[in-house]
This record gives sequence, structure tokens and C-alpha cells, in this order.
Amino acid sequence: MEEQVTEHMVIGGTPAHCYEVLTSFELYPEWAADIKSVTIDERDAEGRARIVTFRAAAFGRSTSYTLHYDYSRAPAELSWVQVAGDITRRLDGSYEMEATGDGATEITYRLVVDLKVPLPGFVKRRAEWRIMGTALGELKARVESTPVT
Repeated sequence: MEEQVTEHMVIGGTPAHCYEVLTSFELYPEWAADIKSVTIDERDAEGRARIVTFRAAAFGRSTSYTLHYDYSRAPAELSWVQVAGDITRRLDGSYEMEATGDGATEITYRLVVDLKVPLPGFVKRRAEWRIMGTALGELKARVESTPVT
């Protein structure tokens, strides 16, 4: 069963800096602990990564998934839909960024996960919250520790 989960966090960086970190996919293995490798499969006319394949650690094993990114609301939002996955049918989400007025950004992270293997609801929810909490925490650490380019 699919359900959307949403998490919010304030990050000490501008929306532009957060967006820059989020769209530097090749650098994810440097700061996102569960991401083992990233391959840019296709770029759009502006050179932005459109189709990206990730290899990650999940549920005690390696998993692979490919996401199609949508830049239609950039730089206020970065969204994606899964186009392939070995253990997920759906891994769709978005990061929405809004300036707080003090040089920080409120990030809203939305995620829909549908696994190919059925799991008890409480296990799935725990996994979703772990994914979201880890992703936002690692994003916050990366944005706040890297200079604006």
C-alpha cells in the first residue's frame, strides 16, 4: 500500500545553495551514507541530470533504482518519479525549498514508497521515516558545511 510521508527541516543555507547541493548528484556518495554510486544516464537540453541511477544500501542489502527528475518548478522544487527499481515499484518524491528570511531554508520533503516485497505496515513506516530523517539530516550537514559556489 502506498502512502505519502512528509517531513520538514530548517537548513542554514539559502534555497539556491540547497538546490545546488541537491542537484549535484555525482557528489551524493560523498555525503549521503546509504548512496554507494550514482550514474547520470541522461541530461536535458540545459545539461541538468534528467535520468539518474542510484545504487544504495537498503534493508541490509544493495538496491538499485532509477529516477526521472522534473525541473519545471526549479529552483523552488526538485521532484522525481521512479522509472526502474529492483525492490521498489515506486519511489517518488520532492524537495520544496522556501526561504525563511534569515538566510536559512525550510525544506519540505515528500516521499511515496511502494515496495515489491510486502512488509508489515509498521516496518514500512519505520523504513520511510528512517529514509527521510537520514536524507534531511545528511542534506543539512552537507549544506551547512560547504561553501556557496
